[in-house]
Amino acid sequence: MAKQALILVDIQNDYFPSGKWPLVGIEAAADQAAKVLAAFRERGDLVVHVRHEFDSADAPFFAPGSDGAKIHGKVANLPGEPVVLKHFVNAFRDTDLKAILDQHGVASLVVVGHMSHMCVDGAVRAAADFGYPVTVLHDACATLDLEFNGVKVPAAQVHASYMASLAFAYAEVVSTADYLNR
Repeated sequence: MAKQALILVDIQNDYFPSGKWPLVGIEAAADQAAKVLAAFRERGDLVVHVRHEFDSADAPFFAPGSDGAKIHGKVANLPGEPVVLKHFVNAFRDTDLKAILDQHGVASLVVVGHMSHMCVDGAVRAAADFGYPVTVLHDACATLDLEFNGVKVPAAQVHASYMASLAFAYAEVVSTADYLNR
């Protein structure tokens, strides 16, 4: 069987209710991410945590060295699990993520995390461009309400739009339960 890795994208404190940039449905999404994380650990498959920090201390969230930029306790990394620090939306840009995956002979990816419309989307598209078959667990991802040109878009619609887009050409998009029951 081909080696598979779990990529946990930006499941960080600032996205939770007491943080600087809370997401809609974050607790439920993190609970689903924790379930799949436990399954990967049990199987001994590679787990890679991706953590975002902005370059500036006055960033709106994920300020360097802040508690908000730390990985949330629900999915905290264990010793030996790689943590990739990124400064851009795309988790592969200017990081060692691809090298870690190559070093471990990873052939396919499962992606969970935040925000659906930004860093999850960026990581999945980049991974597909590198040739990885990708599975996204939609209920282990979260986002927030957006506004564009005076139009308010609820988080559920933002999330659904991005999951539909990824499912069209970049990834298999399934629920955590469907993935774990395979």
